[in-house]
Amino acid sequence: MTKILLIDDDEQLGPPLTVYFERYDLQLQQVTHPQQGLSAVHDGDYQLVILDIMLPDMDGFEVCRELRKTSDIPVIMLTARGEVMDRVIGLELGADDYLPKPFEPRELVARIQTILKRSKPHENGSALNYGPLSIDLKYRHVEVDGRALELSGREFQLLVLLAKEPGRNYTRDQILSELRGIDAELFSRSVDISVSRLRSKLKPLDCIKTNWGSGYCFVEPVS
Repeated sequence: MTKILLIDDDEQLGPPLTVYFERYDLQLQQVTHPQQGLSAVHDGDYQLVILDIMLPDMDGFEVCRELRKTSDIPVIMLTARGEVMDRVIGLELGADDYLPKPFEPRELVARIQTILKRSKPHENGSALNYGPLSIDLKYRHVEVDGRALELSGREFQLLVLLAKEPGRNYTRDQILSELRGIDAELFSRSVDISVSRLRSKLKPLDCIKTNWGSGYCFVEPVS
């Protein structure tokens, strides 16, 4: 059974979600304090985190920032405010998806299933190798000149999407559709944010090119 961690101080949210999730073979555990959540991710075997923004002592943005220092576990952020800037900040910090409260449990499950499906290793264990850049599809491991990169789930998916077909142009809408699958309404700026973060981590390689007015493509880096 897939283990999901909910970090939310609303104690009334966890119990009904736990029962609902069981229908989909998802095991939900809730913690109500951010430090408990960080410890649980470190010590537990969770496949995804549902993270509320409004938390005591440390907000969800800071929790996400701390998680990304040591883990690429998929993160879905929740907020009662639903403001566009909250979504932008969450994506900049490495969240994989965003859902405003109140939400339908079935929509949350659908988003979880989509993220987990895209996070599963490829059975053939293949890799993409372009000179100094190595992308292990099975173990979701990326290296530049032998240096391991720490990529979020979204960043890894974006890199694989582009690197599988060097030279192919992907529009922002196409990237949103491929990476999100469900509810691609989050605006094209989220793509620009993800590309910017990925480029920064790939330095000194310059292998993601902007096709002005149309999108992005991958070009093979020079050895």
